[in-house]
Amino acid sequence: MQMTAEEAITSRRSVRAFLPTPVARELVEQILNVAARAPSGTNTQPWKVRVVSGTVREKLCQSVLRAHNTEAGKHEYSYKYYPDTLPDTYLARRRKIGWDLYGLLGIKKGERDKTHIQHGRNYLFFDAPVGLIFTIDKALSQGSWLDYGMFLENIMVAARGLGIDTCPQAAWVKYHRVVCDVLGIPDTQELVCGMALGYADEAAIENTLETEREPVPGFATFEGF
Repeated sequence: MQMTAEEAITSRRSVRAFLPTPVARELVEQILNVAARAPSGTNTQPWKVRVVSGTVREKLCQSVLRAHNTEAGKHEYSYKYYPDTLPDTYLARRRKIGWDLYGLLGIKKGERDKTHIQHGRNYLFFDAPVGLIFTIDKALSQGSWLDYGMFLENIMVAARGLGIDTCPQAAWVKYHRVVCDVLGIPDTQELVCGMALGYADEAAIENTLETEREPVPGFATFEGF
């Protein structure tokens, strides 16, 4: 039975261990077709998606993982996802999810080799059989990036409604030059992020991670009610 929209939204999570179970191309197309109904300013629809599986996925993963393991210092993000200094409220949330995840995995503070290996799992799409790479035309501005976020959320919710899991991944952006080279992405396109898509491995300890959310009174005010 397909989930309601509320069930799909509230059960969505960032899965970090997937089963090898294939996802049919038809299902991915269905998800993208639904997601494309996202609103965008003057209907510009600024999204471009490369969907990778099989040997193409393998080539992409191995190329980026090799760069991560041997020349990480030569690569940098093409845009800032986080500011240089995060205000304390946001920094505390960021630290907590890191501590919680690595705590589940038994990785202690200062264990750099283990942390590096775990971070490298991003570049295997956490073993998901399908990877998505998202780009945007460099000629577009901040508003189109906001539109893009709605498109990405639609993908995750539409997938979850079909019992399929995802993990959005900004980590791919650090190796944008490698990604663009492998996939033949033109210089006119900016890499936005990647996303793993597949079926969660429910036996994996990292998938027991539960993230907290600020209650409504913490981020919303109501006036005129």
